[in-house]
Amino acid sequence: MEPVPVDEGSVPGAPRMRASYALDGDGAWIAQARQLAAAFLTRAREEDGSQVPIRVVEVTQLVVSELVTNARKYAPGPIGLDLRLDDDSVEVIVHDGNPEAPVARNADPGRVGQHGLEIVMAVAQALDVRQEAAGKSITARISLLA
Repeated sequence: MEPVPVDEGSVPGAPRMRASYALDGDGAWIAQARQLAAAFLTRAREEDGSQVPIRVVEVTQLVVSELVTNARKYAPGPIGLDLRLDDDSVEVIVHDGNPEAPVARNADPGRVGQHGLEIVMAVAQALDVRQEAAGKSITARISLLA
């Protein structure tokens, strides 16, 4: 699905651009999600003239990768990926079928893996988990200020 431009004047506080994707079936969901995020932000630069630093693209791809990995590993069914861009941030929203909120583990340099949520919390400006009718959504807000 292509990103949907939003008329800034029609809804105060609405994102300038947004896109929604369904990640289902077999395949390379994580790589696909990273590519979708990069393409969304590239389109924002080219079509909307948004100032999206390369560093923000990289951080957004990292956040997408970590959240989609967790959803794929711990939640049944399809995964939804929403991307939103406003004047000062990018929002990455991942929807999955597991209603349980993720919990960051205590730091343990000897632990291999399971650092995804810690990474997202370290690079995101804000992180929000919301219960939904069929699972949850996790929103990470990434500042456009590199």
